[in-house]
Parts: sequence; C-alpha cells; structure tokens
Amino acid sequence: MEKRLRFYLKNLIYNGGSDLHLKSGSIIRIRVNGDLLKLGDRVISNEELDGIARAILTEKQYRELTTNKELDCTYILDENNRFRVNFFYQLNGLSAVLRIIPVKILTIEELQLPPVIAELADLHRGLVLVTGVTGSGKSTTLAAMIDRINRRKKKHIITVEDPIEFVHKDRESLISQRGIGQDSHSFSNALRAALREDPDIILVGEMRDLETIEIALHSANTGHLVFSTLHTLDAKETINRVIGMFPKEEQNRIRMTLASVLEGVVSQRLVKTVDGKRAAAVEIMKRTARISELIAENRDYELLDAIEEGKEIYGSQSFDQALLDLYYQNRITEEVVLENATNPSDMRLKLQGIGVATNSNIDKDKIKYDVFDLKESDDFDTIKNI
Repeated sequence: MEKRLRFYLKNLIYNGGSDLHLKSGSIIRIRVNGDLLKLGDRVISNEELDGIARAILTEKQYRELTTNKELDCTYILDENNRFRVNFFYQLNGLSAVLRIIPVKILTIEELQLPPVIAELADLHRGLVLVTGVTGSGKSTTLAAMIDRINRRKKKHIITVEDPIEFVHKDRESLISQRGIGQDSHSFSNALRAALREDPDIILVGEMRDLETIEIALHSANTGHLVFSTLHTLDAKETINRVIGMFPKEEQNRIRMTLASVLEGVVSQRLVKTVDGKRAAAVEIMKRTARISELIAENRDYELLDAIEEGKEIYGSQSFDQALLDLYYQNRITEEVVLENATNPSDMRLKLQGIGVATNSNIDKDKIKYDVFDLKESDDFDTIKNI
C-alpha cells in the first residue's frame, strides 16, 4: 500500500501540486494553484486508506489515530520531498491530506515578499506574528525569515513545531528543531524548557492556547526574538484574538504588554495571478510610536489608517495597498483585485483612471492544468508523460 501512496505523491509533484487529498469512497484529488482537481477517475476505498495508514505509521501512531480519530505526522518520500500528513475520520471512513514541504527554502527576495519583512527578521528582540488562513504561506514566509537569520547571524534558534516542516541546516546559527509528540509533549512544555536552553530566537509553530501565548509574550518581554503564527485575517483581528484569549481582568495587562513587545504582524492571502499561479498579498503592520499608542489605548479601529499612512516611511501596507501594487505590476487582474479587496466599492473608485493594463482580456480558458490521467498499473514507480 505504501508503494501506491508513493505513486500518488509522485503524480502530485509531477503536476506541480501542493496537497494530495485521499477520501474513502471518493476520487483522489490534488490541489494545483489553489484549485482542487481530480487525479484520474479511480475511487479509493476505506480499506485501501486504512492499509496506507498501517503501512506508513508506527504501531503507536496507528493506535493514536484510531483512539483520537485524527493524527498529524510527517512522511518522507525521498531526500528531496517531505510531506506534512493529517489522517482523520469522517462520515465515509478514513481520509488523509498530505501537503508537500519544499526541501529548498526560498529567500524573501525569491518569494517576492515586501522588503520590510527582511527588516522584521533582522530585529534583536520582540514578537513578530505571521497570520493568515490555512494554506496562505505562513510557514514558507517564516522559513525564509529564519533562513535569513541562519545565514547572517551567529545565534541559537529554537523552533517548536507540530509537526516540523522546513528542515534547516546549521549555517552561521545553531538551530534546534523540536517536534511536538516526538521531542516534547506540548508547546507550553517546550517553550518553558526553551527559556533554559540559551536561545536568542524562538519560533513557535502556532500560538494555540492561553499558556503558550503567555510564555511567548514573556519570552519577547525578556529580550528574545519570538516568531509565531495565528489563524487570523489581519493585524486588528490578530490583536483582538490574542487579548481575547485572556480573562477580562487580565486583558488590560496583556494589551500593555503587546503594545511594548509586538514588533510586527504579517498577514497573508494568496491570490491568483494572470499566469494561473498564485502570489501573496501581504498586509504588514510594523511597530511605530503611533501603533504602540493605538494598541495600548484600545483604539484598534484606527490601526488600518495608521498602517496605510506608514507605507512610504515605515514600509507598512494594508491588503488593499498590496493588491494595488500587484495590479500595477501586471501580476493580477482587476477582477482579482475586486474579489479580494477589503472594501470592493472603495477599491473600484481607486481603480478608476489608472492607466495600467488590467489584463482583463486574458482568455481564462487557456489557463488549464494538465493533470496526469491516473490508470491502474502494477508499476507504481512509473510516471508517464502527460
């Protein structure tokens, strides 16, 4: 059964996909440039999926899956391809989603991210949050930031992840990567221990609970540089989410702490480009005296204006400003701008009179994804040309 899984994964890579979806009683699907496409027409059974799970999981992991009804782990296809795996049960039986983890860590420049993100990576202390929905590229951005530090500074970097995604080699820095489950029992345990392990920089894969957030804030407040992620859409929601995790009597204290340690919030959304691929539209809130004042005084409703006004001086930007930049670069169409704008009506007014080609005449029918026609075969290591 593992040989069959490897065959599916090779087809995912061959077609430039990011995720393989296996659902009992359904056709196999892969995600390519944001769209979920069928991989052939074969239906995978619950028995086959269970066989795949038994083949790639340890006995302990399989027991955990059947007991907890879900499991996160990592699968290594070969030296160039690793996958983040989630098994879970649903109405029709077992399902699995495998997301490819690129071995090559792209730089901030290669990802075409705003230069201010490099400035956030070069900080000496404080808290930097990278936010967005699942699949918006948070891990990729964080990996680029950690890689920049690794290549330039002599630091001790500790990462706490569930599971470990990008694997960093020691370069100028020493990097200790800890996976929840295999190297520590919980984020909070690993973070408490990290403070006794002489870290300069700590990466927390996700701030999931109050205790983890509390320790992360304490770490930033005691002179460490802390990176983490949240599933929030923008800077305002991020601040509200962090503060809202605490009891009401604690919220004012946490607000004041955030005002002093929060150095930046990078919020990402992936939007379709004119060539059928995807680009990151990024909102960036960078700490300034005004931003700190607004957070401390609970004037979060003014943050967006402060972010937009700081674009030229501080390099901050709102989502709408990021969308307009991509539009000016002829990377996205006017239609995509309006679909993703915070306020489409306001954006439509901003677009009026702009003398830049909108690319709206692109023939969308010509943007197609060539998906391998998966056939039954005894040779699961063979990849045929499309």
